Amino acid sequence: MADDVKILLPWQDPETFLGGMPSGFDVTFYDGGPRPDGLDEIEYYVPHYLGGPEVVEVIGDMPALKVVQTQTAGFENFLPFVGADTTLCNARGVHDASTAELAVALILASYRRIPLAVRNQDEQVWPPLDRPDDSLADRTALILGYGSIGEALERRLAAFECDVIRVARRARDGVHPIEDLPDLLPTADVVVVLTPATEQTKGMVDAKFLARLKDGALLVNVARGVVVNTDDLIAELGTGRIRAALDVTDPEPLPSGHPLWSAPNVLINPHRGGASTAFAPRVARLVRAQLERYAKGEPLINVVAGPPR
Repeated sequence: MADDVKILLPWQDPETFLGGMPSGFDVTFYDGGPRPDGLDEIEYYVPHYLGGPEVVEVIGDMPALKVVQTQTAGFENFLPFVGADTTLCNARGVHDASTAELAVALILASYRRIPLAVRNQDEQVWPPLDRPDDSLADRTALILGYGSIGEALERRLAAFECDVIRVARRARDGVHPIEDLPDLLPTADVVVVLTPATEQTKGMVDAKFLARLKDGALLVNVARGVVVNTDDLIAELGTGRIRAALDVTDPEPLPSGHPLWSAPNVLINPHRGGASTAFAPRVARLVRAQLERYAKGEPLINVVAGPPR
């Protein structure tokens, strides 16, 4: 690798954030603000984690680009902008802890009626106990989209004395294929959606899917909003038959006045699955390791599109 490889990073002080920078890189800063000079020479790009469409669209101004390393596990929004000669790597593993923690938090908050407790506290009301809260113990949780986040979620669920059903696109040891889902859904008390957003998964949680859930089931979406058909979910929630806890919605952000806000038995969290203090050290380790591999000519990991590097 030449000593003057141009890279575009979203940190003003990458040496500090990454805990050290391998030699041989000429760093330009870009966080989604005014576009810097020299984009036509950029070879390696790490988009800002919380940037808007501009941090994706800027790829079109980088004809020499060879690698895009996202800070997100999802990468579908990059695909239309990344050319066939550019390698796209995602952040598989970076968000496992944060997203798994949030999935557990959403389950427990829904089961133990934490939103009601918050409302009662706001009103300074101590109501009599009307019924026992639900417990995660002795329940069955189905993880739909069983990958690295699903594995992290299962490790955390193990402490709550519940059973886990694993479902992924393809069958493997201990993991059901997606074709088994219709028979598995009625057996689950909790369904946690972790699938990526693809043409195959868009709208897969529809009226037929929801109708197969048992009465009282809890749907948790910590994947992408478009995986769930919002109109069908609102209709099913309206029956009072199931519950939902959502970190993501479609549309997103959810506009004021949208009927999902006022649907019964739903808990909405404004897409914070990966945004915890666990994020920074893990993404720093990944980016630093990838840059070291690139500098040494070693294969990159987490390649999701384009040629291997």
